[in-house]
Amino acid sequence: DLMSNLALDAVKIVAVDTDDSKRKEVDIKRYARIEKIPGGELVDSRVLRGVMINKDVTHAGMRRKIDNPRVLLLDCPLEYKKGESQTHIEMLKPDDWRRYLEIEEEYIQKLCKSIIALKPDLVITEKGVSDLAQHFLQSANITAIRRVRKSDNNRLARATGATIGHEPKNMSESDIGTQCGLFEV
Repeated sequence: DLMSNLALDAVKIVAVDTDDSKRKEVDIKRYARIEKIPGGELVDSRVLRGVMINKDVTHAGMRRKIDNPRVLLLDCPLEYKKGESQTHIEMLKPDDWRRYLEIEEEYIQKLCKSIIALKPDLVITEKGVSDLAQHFLQSANITAIRRVRKSDNNRLARATGATIGHEPKNMSESDIGTQCGLFEV
């Protein structure tokens, strides 16, 4: 009886209305998942109305619990773009190396400023987040999670109402997800 009730609850949660409002679409393969947690009993089983991913925040100083967060989803890295193939840089003076580091810092700062302008509480990306980006985001009280799977990002988009972005500078207020009741690590 418990399992059939859990299954029914899960179907009700993932069901969405189709274009002709007479039918509902239930895509349990993409939007429902069973997570087994060692040590529990069968009666401890629950249906979670939301998305659970096995990730931690990128910086120890970032918030681990946020009520009603504004969520920004990305599929781009928050780090300096390295050369595609073998890249050779000739540095003849110590100032050349310093300038290279300045360019990298300016790029990350510009990237983070465009994120901060959107006022998210939580940034989730499929790629990496550099230490410098973590610093800028944490200073703005923004929590970041990196290297989530594309399938998890798609589920997060559906659950939060966010749009997955490719470049933060091209994103707007309408891309921010506001349908998340609670974020907790």
